[in-house]
Amino acid sequence: MNSTVLPLIASFVSAVIVTAVGLPIIIKTCLRFKYFDFPDERKVHRIPVPRLGGMIFMPAAVVGLFVASQVSVLSGGEEYVFGVSTIAMTCGALLIYLIGYIDDRYGMKATHKFIIQTVAAFILPLCNLIIRDLNGILGLHDIPFWAGYLLTVGIILVIVNAINLIDGIDGLSSGLCILILSAYTVLFVKSQPIAALDAAIVGSLVVFWCFNVFGKVGGMKIFMGDAGSLFLGYVCAYMSIKSLMRPVAPENCGEKQMLISITLLLIPVLDVVRVALQRRFTGHGIFEPDKTHIHHILMKTGLSMHATLVCIIALFFILCGINYALWRCTFPLWFIVMMDVAIYLLVWGVLMLAGKQGKES
Repeated sequence: MNSTVLPLIASFVSAVIVTAVGLPIIIKTCLRFKYFDFPDERKVHRIPVPRLGGMIFMPAAVVGLFVASQVSVLSGGEEYVFGVSTIAMTCGALLIYLIGYIDDRYGMKATHKFIIQTVAAFILPLCNLIIRDLNGILGLHDIPFWAGYLLTVGIILVIVNAINLIDGIDGLSSGLCILILSAYTVLFVKSQPIAALDAAIVGSLVVFWCFNVFGKVGGMKIFMGDAGSLFLGYVCAYMSIKSLMRPVAPENCGEKQMLISITLLLIPVLDVVRVALQRRFTGHGIFEPDKTHIHHILMKTGLSMHATLVCIIALFFILCGINYALWRCTFPLWFIVMMDVAIYLLVWGVLMLAGKQGKES
């Protein structure tokens, strides 16, 4: 038990300490040099807020992994050895992290960011992290290598942008990622380096979440910025695909593993897909910013930012519960996914009506 649990605890705690020490330094630096996220018509905040909080996530993860490896040796386990896929993920994540920082500091066109994201997305399949079995979704199982490669790249891009674009109110993207990566920590518990990475990022996110949600503007409040949200999206994409690979996914459990990843990422992914389709059908560019995300729609009904956060987190747990119940009742994966989409669209439709009625009244 010690060689399994203690390194994860050490990773979590060390990342908490790094973030608790590092974030105030970043905040003071941002305040001094005016590195702010300035309000505009599509943002919900009205006062400039420091925006480089996500810069702490990668350093905290590195420290957490190093500490966990040393604790593993001291508790009778083995020193961590990182495979090719983990190294590839690190390279892709670093690229994503850097373009996020450049965008936060100097600005970058959405199309240019997307091109670099695509380059980073192509890295993971090169290490055989490729989805080759759809487990019955759309009636498909085994798919050709080239189709699996392109599908994997597409899924990475969708997840990266989903986590990035749902970062529109305090605590939402970080809160969802805490839940998602906590689940992956448990799922990868027998694959220690990956579980320790998840635990470290969760530890860093918990501290950031407190600063982001409860910090006061002009004091200790900070946003993660694109450096943070793009990095988190890339890590979540890696975990979702890695969870389907052997030996993490036992034989004959591919459908279960896929359902877990779909369920965890359901809200941000469905939201970004709906918004992209809505923009396309209304004649707007896919990369054109607006206020049509689920958190914007909830706030149009009159809810406060914190109430909106609670509602979306509650929806996350409700969907997890529904999917678990349907799985226990032996419903097929494709049916569960269709039910998820129907529930999301129903919630979206009700919220749209409530928002219109609120405006009329």
